[in-house]
Amino acid sequence: MFDQPTVDAVRAHAARLKIEPAILFAVIEIESGGRSFELIKGRKEPLIRWEGHYFDQRLTGDERDEARRKGLASPRAGAIKNPASQVKRWQMLTDASRINRQAAYESASYGVGQVMGAHWKKLGFASVDAFVAKARESVAGQVEIMVRYIEAFGLVDELQRKDFSAFTRGYNGPAGIKGGYHLLMAKAYASKTGKALASVASGMLRMGSQ
Repeated sequence: MFDQPTVDAVRAHAARLKIEPAILFAVIEIESGGRSFELIKGRKEPLIRWEGHYFDQRLTGDERDEARRKGLASPRAGAIKNPASQVKRWQMLTDASRINRQAAYESASYGVGQVMGAHWKKLGFASVDAFVAKARESVAGQVEIMVRYIEAFGLVDELQRKDFSAFTRGYNGPAGIKGGYHLLMAKAYASKTGKALASVASGMLRMGSQ
């Protein structure tokens, strides 16, 4: 599932953070299915997800009215659905950038870790354009963005402890827990190492019985 550049980048960061590589691989698998790029108009681009409520929050007046009219923005999270096709998602981003480039780039998540562009400053980038450029340049750049987020939001300890529940709360928020991301990450980790985690295995059984 993972190409060699992804493997090399993940192992390097995992060693620095004293985290099992399989744990970072598990996060990537759940966030992006292990895919790093999609061919968009002849160019390899990182996977993205559009968040219309982020865009709505960053606009005012005529810009917000135009974005809502074109189906690119909504005050309600989840109201703007993402097309299955990455080609169509990138077209949404392109259309949004014609309204407000910075707001548009901040309103999508990028790469193997699906990190929101809105976090560019906290992650140490000079601009959102620099953030997006890093995601577009290589899979190693995408992994770097994901790891910067993990470090900036204090989630290294959670991964060192293999506490996927606590990690999901910090990385994905309440929606991640509701969606069972912590259970899926633990399952992905177990599939790579053969080490089932008892604390989440019981959660999987409960989920399966619902």
